[in-house]
Amino acid sequence: MTPSEVFSIANMTVMPMWLLMIILPKWKATRFLIDFKVIPLALSVIYAIYIIQAIQIGGGMDFGSLSSVMALFTEENAVLAGWVHYLAFDLLVGMWMLNQNKELGIHQILMAPCLLGTFMAGPIGFLLFMILRTAKKKQVWTS
Repeated sequence: MTPSEVFSIANMTVMPMWLLMIILPKWKATRFLIDFKVIPLALSVIYAIYIIQAIQIGGGMDFGSLSSVMALFTEENAVLAGWVHYLAFDLLVGMWMLNQNKELGIHQILMAPCLLGTFMAGPIGFLLFMILRTAKKKQVWTS
């Protein structure tokens, strides 16, 4: 398979999971996928394959400067590995948020923008969730 094909498959794999998390977060199938981290584990395997290939092709990885990191992203396998890294970790953050929300009880209408934000812009969705989480905890403390 080409890196372009793997890129498409990885993208198509996470999309249904995000939809399930946003629309049906308490459904048994959604909970199974969250609890056992099925998709992040599969993405981790893909990441391992492509990061190893990138190292074999381009040598060691230098994260010491912006220009060094930019150079890493000129190799197709490294870019694919980087993208899969984002997909896996953003998905894990979304799963963590839903697990946190089991205790918090933030309404799903408020959780949806947090999850969508995490899917589209990782840290922004996480920040929004943390604001809601803090507000919810303060509400519980003052009740």
